[in-house]
Amino acid sequence: MRLGEQRSVRTAGGRALAAAVSLAGLLAALPGCDRDGAPPGAGADLDAAPPWDVSQAEPEPRPGMAWIPKGVLLAGTPPDRLPRIADEEMAGEQVVMHGFYIDVFSYPNEAGAIPTTNVTQEEARALCEAQGKRLCTELEIERACKGPANTTYEYGDVYRASACATGQSRVLTPNGVNAGCVSAFGVHDIHGGVWTWTSSQWRRDSGKPGLVTLRGGNGPLGELVGRCAHGRGVKPDTRRPEVGVRCCAGEVNSFEVVLDVARDRPLRLERLADERVAAQLARIAPEEARAAAEAGRPEGAFKVERLWTWHPRGNEELVLGAGCARPGGAEQAPRGRGKRAKRGRPGDAATCGLVVARMRHGAPALLTFVPSDLWQPTLGETDSPRELLLYGGDALGAFRRRITYEWGRIGVADKERKRRHKGRRGLSYD
Repeated sequence: MRLGEQRSVRTAGGRALAAAVSLAGLLAALPGCDRDGAPPGAGADLDAAPPWDVSQAEPEPRPGMAWIPKGVLLAGTPPDRLPRIADEEMAGEQVVMHGFYIDVFSYPNEAGAIPTTNVTQEEARALCEAQGKRLCTELEIERACKGPANTTYEYGDVYRASACATGQSRVLTPNGVNAGCVSAFGVHDIHGGVWTWTSSQWRRDSGKPGLVTLRGGNGPLGELVGRCAHGRGVKPDTRRPEVGVRCCAGEVNSFEVVLDVARDRPLRLERLADERVAAQLARIAPEEARAAAEAGRPEGAFKVERLWTWHPRGNEELVLGAGCARPGGAEQAPRGRGKRAKRGRPGDAATCGLVVARMRHGAPALLTFVPSDLWQPTLGETDSPRELLLYGGDALGAFRRRITYEWGRIGVADKERKRRHKGRRGLSYD
């Protein structure tokens, strides 16, 4: 198990954690594994029996329950897999789990039945214990959802709203009505229906004590909510029509998700002292920004001249590099009405914009490039740390674009320009 600086999985006594770390190290050392301990290629099966393991036989079946064999869960969402909630999910840490049982459907665990809801966590626990079962931990539900290949959704890595009818608020659908909403372990309707009480505390942020974790469920943001790694923290005495019960049995996998959430100023202008980062950002700029160098005029190639760090939410830091390509001696357009950019040869106007990247293993990985056209871009903040304003200019004058952080992805809006509106004083963007 790889324990990040801000992300960890803990057990009550630490012994189970030590065993998990040891086994993960052995997995990483096996031939054909990459440095993260997973076989190369997407969708790799981490549950293949190691050569020393001769006890993979399935135990006695339990009616209405699926057996989840021992194996490795890649808990949370790796930084290069989106969407992702950086301050609520681990970054794909390896957790070695032993086998357990889980109900095939939500309580009352019958195909065609309407799930039981409006129960507190304690009432949900009592329903399970009355059957000789228990509440699942949140990572047990994630394991049952991801299957042996550790997929993002129970049905695979690519989001399909129709598979589990996600992306809506309707929850009280009969068990099994969405036939395609089943994991590789044979567990149905983890998403698309009710949220499930777990026995796990919500320990993502020390500033929110006393919450417990819900898993599964549904919501308008289906691509985000429908992921196996998604969870939600609520008070244990909560009663809601969309919160129900699913039971587990067998020895408890007692790992807990613990995230220390680091927060910083949303936007900070950096001194351009780190020429290495600036040069790296310039190299990953898209083709239109690098056209000057490719045309054999390296003196006009795209160059990063301003550097920011952006913290749109906890545990997420992005690097922003503003610059221009100025082939043929083109200069930035002066900021004034009716003025145009100075040009060298025809077609040699400056191409300016903002490189947005995330640092991965000491190097920036491009997320997007936001054009500011003829002007060197500048940035402004809004009321939300997840939204910035980029200011630029073209032959028609000044404009701005909204840049939004959308669960790891970057959204860029169309140009907005200042206009004088009838009956109003001054100018405003529209």
